[in-house]
Amino acid sequence: MEIKYDVVHRDVKYPRLEFKTGSLILVMPEDNTDYSKIIEKHKNWIYAKRSIIKNALIEAEGKKYVDRSDDEFRELVYSCVENICKELKLGVNKIFFRKMKSKWGSLSSKRNLTINILLKYLPDELVEYVIFHELTHLIERRHNEHFWRIIAKNFKDYQEKEKDLLVYWFLIQQDVIEKSIEMA
Repeated sequence: MEIKYDVVHRDVKYPRLEFKTGSLILVMPEDNTDYSKIIEKHKNWIYAKRSIIKNALIEAEGKKYVDRSDDEFRELVYSCVENICKELKLGVNKIFFRKMKSKWGSLSSKRNLTINILLKYLPDELVEYVIFHELTHLIERRHNEHFWRIIAKNFKDYQEKEKDLLVYWFLIQQDVIEKSIEMA
């Protein structure tokens, strides 16, 4: 089976493979043009990732976006942060809202929480889960066993939530691509 991919040359030291929007992108150092060698070396990983994405897109067919205003979304986020911080006896410094290319949220070492604005289209329980996930990093920085035990204590179905986040991610990415094609 032929593997289709796009090549992007960047100021990077080592080549890498990305599936951020569902399409395979080979990121290469400026002086490296040996594409086929990289693809061949990682073909099993590529096939496995493609399978995960294909399954996510199939599951995404039945999913609907939540229709909420920016103000409603911000209110939901602030409320979740307040409740979770109270529950975990934690605090954040600032909350930022940004369109992020590859994740739903992040937490800086300065305790700043950044939320992907695309979360506004997801159900409340997934928004709450992402916020809880990020705030758990105030207790445990890494995604190790301790981290996942904390998550599991509050979200027994966290693996299902992680799967749903992946499904919504590709659903949104697919819609972004389709809209950009329509506008062209």
